[in-house]
Formats: sequence, structure tokens, C-alpha cells
Amino acid sequence: MDVDFRQAFENAPVGLVVGRNRIILACNHEFARIFRGSIGDLVGQTFERFYPTQSDYEETGKRVGARLSDERSYTDDRVMRRLDGSLFWVRVSGFTYTPDDAHGHALWVFSELAKAEAAGPSLRTSLTPRERDVAALLIEGRTGKEAAKALGISPRTVDIYRARLLRKYNVNSTRRLVELLLSG
Repeated sequence: MDVDFRQAFENAPVGLVVGRNRIILACNHEFARIFRGSIGDLVGQTFERFYPTQSDYEETGKRVGARLSDERSYTDDRVMRRLDGSLFWVRVSGFTYTPDDAHGHALWVFSELAKAEAAGPSLRTSLTPRERDVAALLIEGRTGKEAAKALGISPRTVDIYRARLLRKYNVNSTRRLVELLLSG
């Protein structure tokens, strides 16, 4: 039986991307759906547009590149930006074919972390679904009132979740919380 690898790639139930130097060479339908675009919108684009900030893109590239060089593979959970500007949590796994040039030629797998997904081993995935929602809006720079309106809850409830996140991460400011959420 012949296997059509192109069809398997294009229709896989997870987002798949082949990247060269952090530019998308090829992606599948699920990746386009996750990031709310079309394959044509995405191929040829840099991964930079999917990060909340320029510094997050740069720092993540350094951190991930070091791991790829050492271990050839990498997995984490992070906040990313869709083409429509909304932020969301995603699990990212990657493999480099070129460990001497970690980002030179890599395969990436993206799985959207659904609100009902069970917590995993990392601190970020130990967040409850509502904590993830609030954290994503804080990373986006929204105020408590803006986050409350976006989530359809009271500003006081957002404050409770923000306080819970500050305790969970053992930080005393929203700015520091955002930094930790965006770091490895």
C-alpha cells in the first residue's frame, strides 16, 4: 500500500510547519485553522508575527535554539498570537534536522490547548482554563475592566484570578507575572 505523505501532512489533526531560519516553508490546514488564516497567508512568513512581543520572539528563539542544538527536539506551552491579534495557549514541539544551525531546518507541531484540557507537567499548563483566559488578556496588556468585559465576568473576579496567578508564580506585580508567563 502506498502512503501519500503530502496528504498526511496537509490533513494531520495537529498543526504542522516546516521552517527554515524561522520562516514558514510549508504548513498544513490545521496550522492555518489554529492561527486563523489560510495556508497562502502563512507560507513565506516569519514566525515573529505569532509572538505577543518582539522580545518574546527573540528570547524564545535563543532559548529554543540552544535546546534544539543540544537535544534536537523541544516542547513547551506558550502564549501565541493569531493573525486576528487574539492571544491563546498552544503546545509547541519541534525537531531540528540541522543541530549545528538549530533553526536552519526544523519541523514544528502546534496543538491548541483547549479550555477543558487536563493540566500537564509545566507550570503554565497547571493553570485552570479561567486562569489561562485571564493570563492571556494580561499578556495582551488589558486592564482588569477590559479583561472582565472580554470574558463576560466582573472586574472583581478578574482581580481574584490575577491575585491567584501572582501567588501561584510567587511574584508581586502583573508586569513580572507577564514576564514569567512569556519565559521558558
